[in-house]
Amino acid sequence: MPASNTSASGDAPNTSAAAPARRNVPRFLLPVGLALAVVAVVALAYWWIVGRFIQSTDDAYLQADSVTVAPKVSGYVTDVYVGDNVPVKAGDPLVRLDSRQYQAALDQSKATVDARRADIERAQAGIQQQQAAIEQARAQLQVAQVSAKHAEDEVRRYSPLAKTGAESGDQLSVLISNRDQAQATLTADKAALDQAEARIADLNAQIAQAQAQLEAAQASAKQSQLDLQDTLVRSSLDGRVGDRTVRVGQYAQPGTRLMTVVPVQSIYLTANFKETQIGRMRAGQSAKVHVDALPGADLHGVVDSFAPGTGSEFALLPPENATGNFTKIVQRVPVRIRIDTDEQTRKRLVPGLSVTVDVDTRSEGSSVQQQASVVGQHG
Repeated sequence: MPASNTSASGDAPNTSAAAPARRNVPRFLLPVGLALAVVAVVALAYWWIVGRFIQSTDDAYLQADSVTVAPKVSGYVTDVYVGDNVPVKAGDPLVRLDSRQYQAALDQSKATVDARRADIERAQAGIQQQQAAIEQARAQLQVAQVSAKHAEDEVRRYSPLAKTGAESGDQLSVLISNRDQAQATLTADKAALDQAEARIADLNAQIAQAQAQLEAAQASAKQSQLDLQDTLVRSSLDGRVGDRTVRVGQYAQPGTRLMTVVPVQSIYLTANFKETQIGRMRAGQSAKVHVDALPGADLHGVVDSFAPGTGSEFALLPPENATGNFTKIVQRVPVRIRIDTDEQTRKRLVPGLSVTVDVDTRSEGSSVQQQASVVGQHG
């Protein structure tokens, strides 16, 4: 009996130990979980309303339509008027080449022009002189016509008298000789008049030839004048000087790269989006621009235009996918974005800087007319 009691009493503690212990959940985890759920819902809602329409890429770089400065004529560099990285205006002188040989060529061309003008004046004076000679020839022709008519009348009058014996045959022979001489003189004077008139046509041809030679000389003088002006190389646009390699004493050939003028005031952004990102992208949509060189500064941009082909289409060696094994590669389309910012920030932007751009594709962009005006203003 005592053993039985001991066993029964000993079983009670074992039964209570086998029952699982109930754990209490800390109270602070409930609001944390609720907060995480709210954040998840908000994030999902934001993605559904906004995030899924934002197209981003970091394959984007600032660009500008830079102009390479090169001379049109050859010569030694005598003066360099600008330094590195300095701002210039359109028309400002940049470099001067030795102009002595071009000045000599211009002087020679001007002398040739003067000579051709003298030829024209001489021919014109010859025409005036020839006009006087023509008048003289006409007067002589009139005299010859009168003399020939008189001689013909004398022969006609004396011929009947010589037949009847009233006049001697010798007198008639003299009259006939005079008539023949008058006719010969008349023919000679007619030929002289024709020759004098033909001389006018010859002088006019000389004037036309001299005029053509004058125009050729004037064209040569104009070319010499242009060559002389081209010895002074000027900037064709506003911007800043970069990559200046020209030095005084250097011999420059036509087309030699002297420096580059970068229009930093007209800088723009080219973003290379994947072909899977541009389905809803339109010109006129807003963009957020993050320039790596300006941390913490978000710039505003506007989609300006799209390239007429992917980057591979304009590559030096475009891909040929019709041969061999094919591996599909996602293509990228260059998208031009206009940057709207203040003047101070624009001065800090230079071509080549890396950019991350986010385009909001929720809007439909601008109309066709607005797109055309944007391209016309910033193209």
